[in-house]
Amino acid sequence: MFMAFCLNAFGQEKIEINENDYQNSGVEMADVMRSEGKIYVLVGIIGIVLSGILVYVISTDRKVARLEKAMKED
Repeated sequence: MFMAFCLNAFGQEKIEINENDYQNSGVEMADVMRSEGKIYVLVGIIGIVLSGILVYVISTDRKVARLEKAMKED
């Protein structure tokens, strides 16, 4: 309980926003990854993971539908 209170207290700190924050339009990590060609690897891995999750959900849905059908027949 004490730890949760401390985390909440640190989350309330105010950070000063200055003029440089409004003019910052670049994301350094994305620019570096794009220049080195690694952004495409990242997008590919994200696509593979999401397609794997989609296949898992579809196969689970089919198994559940098959079990529901078997329960209705009994």
